[in-house]
Amino acid sequence: RIQILFEVGERVIWNIMLKIHVQKASTTLQRCISTTVSRNTKFCASVDEALEGVADGSKLLVGGFGLCGIPEFLIDGLRRKGTRDLTCVSNNAGVDNFGLGKLLQSRQIKRMISSYVGENAEFESQFLTGQLEVELTPQGTLAERIRAGGAGIPAFFTPTGYGTLIHLGGSPIKYNTDGSVAMTSKPREEREFNGKHYIMEEAITGDYALIKAYKADEAGNLIFRQSANNFNQPMCTAANITIAEVEEIVPIGAISPEDVHVPNVYVDRIIQCTGHEKRIERLTLLRDTGEEMLSDTPKNRIIRRAALEFKDGMYANLGIGIPMMAANYIKGITVTLQSENGILGLGPFPRSGEQDPDLINAGKQTVTMVPGSSLFSSDKSFAMIRGGHIDLTMLGGLQVSANGDLANWMIPGKMVKGMGGAMDLVGSSGTEVVVTMEHTAKGAHKILPECTLPLTGKNVVNKIITEKCVMEVVPGVGLVLVEKAEDETLDSIKSATAAPFEVASDVKQLRQIAI
Repeated sequence: RIQILFEVGERVIWNIMLKIHVQKASTTLQRCISTTVSRNTKFCASVDEALEGVADGSKLLVGGFGLCGIPEFLIDGLRRKGTRDLTCVSNNAGVDNFGLGKLLQSRQIKRMISSYVGENAEFESQFLTGQLEVELTPQGTLAERIRAGGAGIPAFFTPTGYGTLIHLGGSPIKYNTDGSVAMTSKPREEREFNGKHYIMEEAITGDYALIKAYKADEAGNLIFRQSANNFNQPMCTAANITIAEVEEIVPIGAISPEDVHVPNVYVDRIIQCTGHEKRIERLTLLRDTGEEMLSDTPKNRIIRRAALEFKDGMYANLGIGIPMMAANYIKGITVTLQSENGILGLGPFPRSGEQDPDLINAGKQTVTMVPGSSLFSSDKSFAMIRGGHIDLTMLGGLQVSANGDLANWMIPGKMVKGMGGAMDLVGSSGTEVVVTMEHTAKGAHKILPECTLPLTGKNVVNKIITEKCVMEVVPGVGLVLVEKAEDETLDSIKSATAAPFEVASDVKQLRQIAI
């Protein structure tokens, strides 16, 4: 018995010693492995504190698309601060009296790197009168240049802009006061891969990124709401210092890790602001258009013919105006509409009272989404477009040439709206490009042997739909008339068309979708 008791006691002692040893090892291991989230992000008490260090001549990446997802309070803080000679990288510059438009009014911006001027009269006026330098960049290229900057990639090749002023150089950057061009863009390097032409674009980085997010957690992670993601997400990664203006700060754990849009490693400063105005640029509501749809106007002819281009299961991107109106006729088939500001699954316009300022389309109009839709950032949206995943692009045009060149973004010295996402949309070889437009403009020809305005894309148009006819662009042949309106003759179409065209052997009457 004594021997048995001794052996049992020995085992107990050894078990106790082993347990103590394991506990010590575990404690040592815990000291070596962090069990808390790094909190290097600074939470600021004021906008002025958040903007500390932003000096004259700084290069700023400013998030937002139109007025959706813009850092309202940070922009107002810059205006109060009076910081000047700024270079601002932003898809556009707000409107005359809101967003970056405020900094244009106070003459604090020296150069804009943007894709779209739009309806901002102050922006256009300062550019055309030599008060502002503007580097116009295709929207998808802009997003990818920013993404590349954040990823440490100095340059990349893209098909977007090949054969245009973006590729060849000569796009006005600054005008003299007399309207002559003082500074132009430089040519891009060109390469051919697998028989297709590409041009080289350099990455964009900035000193500061001014970001608008919906929520931040106390670890500094960010999430966005609806289509307010847009350029905000890639810009977070591409600046030396990222400053995020947020509506709400929540405890760690309130945002699930898989829901984080921007990890805290990219976020340097956070300022919580309340009372955002969230101004809507183009309030567009659902309304009864029955009688309008029935009338036989040139515009309605184009719309009703364009609607026949939709096919079941198609992914389509529609420009503002006629293309978007054609979507009203989608019945009995499934067509998923993509918007380049980061929506797949656009629904109809909202009813009055249901509009959401954080949910807009690429035309800055209020929209809804259909069940099964998705939201993403601008760089991912254009990867979708550039990668040939969109079946149909339908957009307007100022001019189309006999070989399918398109011009729709600029009248030098007179009108500069910017190319927006159009160059990217027509630059993908996997996407059919349909141009909808009136056949002439105040009697002037729009279908020409060669475009006289700066190109949006070279050899990119597949089909032209006007109120008079439908023409297809056939490689190696040129324009071919395939449909004509009942009240048009071959001679009347020839007189309205400067470009030569062939006539199909079985020209049909201009088709119209049933109402």
